[in-house]
Amino acid sequence: MFQLGKTIVSEDIIEKDFVCNLSACKGACCVDGEAGAPLDKEEAKILEEIYPKVKPFLRKEGIAVIEKEGTWVTSEWGELETPLLHGKDCAYVIFDEKKTALCGIEEAYNSGAIDWKKPVSCHLYPIRVKDYSEFSAVNYHKWEICDDACTLGKELQVPVYKFVKQALVRKFGQNWYDELEKVAEKHLKTL
Repeated sequence: MFQLGKTIVSEDIIEKDFVCNLSACKGACCVDGEAGAPLDKEEAKILEEIYPKVKPFLRKEGIAVIEKEGTWVTSEWGELETPLLHGKDCAYVIFDEKKTALCGIEEAYNSGAIDWKKPVSCHLYPIRVKDYSEFSAVNYHKWEICDDACTLGKELQVPVYKFVKQALVRKFGQNWYDELEKVAEKHLKTL
């Protein structure tokens, strides 16, 4: 672990390789969880505001869950997250013609209907950020459903932090990311 500003960062995001392989996993991370996507208060507010523009991109089952439970829910641990369909699928999940899970929010973004890509926790995956009072922990989340992504990342030689660069900049800013790159270069020379 190393400290970068007010973050404690795991070396795994530098040492591990990762590139999403949707053709292999079919977006399993969006349909095979035990909880919805983590949200912060600002994101919960954004979901409420953009829902009318996202709704046309969603499945009727997802719409039914969202309209019953809300655009976001509070977990039993008091954390904000996206609602789930049947306790598994994110309510915002849609499927393409190949039965690959996609994000309805991101589809609305890609079409120009909204200007918010998706929850940053989804954008950052496989990195998970846990906020504490004095710092944020930035960790790599290993999940067997992403084994194909690890294999593809290794083939292409793309470390986790480079794969999620756009999301890390979105979350922590360009200066933070630039510092991370410097730390990564030094760290990789010691391996």
